[in-house]
Amino acid sequence: MVTKTMKGVTQEVWAEFKSLAAKNNMKAGPFFERLVYSYKDNADKVWDNILSGEKILTEEEAKDIEKITKRIRKEYGFRI
Repeated sequence: MVTKTMKGVTQEVWAEFKSLAAKNNMKAGPFFERLVYSYKDNADKVWDNILSGEKILTEEEAKDIEKITKRIRKEYGFRI
């Protein structure tokens, strides 16, 4: 087993982490691993939902927004 350190973890956060691990009847190492993989899976699901989910704009609305955006970007002062 190799010991690793993390910088920037306050005593309060560390205590909360250890408390959560204890509530889940786990040691800190396996609990940390579970948190990492759980976070990764949830982040992937969020992006899948955003990229493959139901459209919130119609094609016509999207084209209108694109036209307005192009016009605004051409106005003086938008770009330096």
